[in-house]
Amino acid sequence: MIEITERLQRRIRRDFPDAKVAEEVESSLRLMVWKLGPDGMMGVGQERLMAAVVMYARGDVRQLRETASLERIDWRDLLVATRLADRDFPQYLDQELP
Repeated sequence: MIEITERLQRRIRRDFPDAKVAEEVESSLRLMVWKLGPDGMMGVGQERLMAAVVMYARGDVRQLRETASLERIDWRDLLVATRLADRDFPQYLDQELP
């Protein structure tokens, strides 16, 4: 099973306060990671990629669905758009997911 870290779950529940929506968000993220598989993620950690999707969506369920499908956006562009491609991404991720 694909795990969602506790700190990412907190962020999901903050951005998507409706419990059913939060569950849907988590399911979408797990499906995205499963579809990509280890080869498709090319060494990018699951939490980092899932966090990028959540951060990019900014609480918009429709945006999250489109982004998690990865049909319209390259995940590498997603990391750039959310500052998670920078060298200091671990510190930035710690700020975004305290």
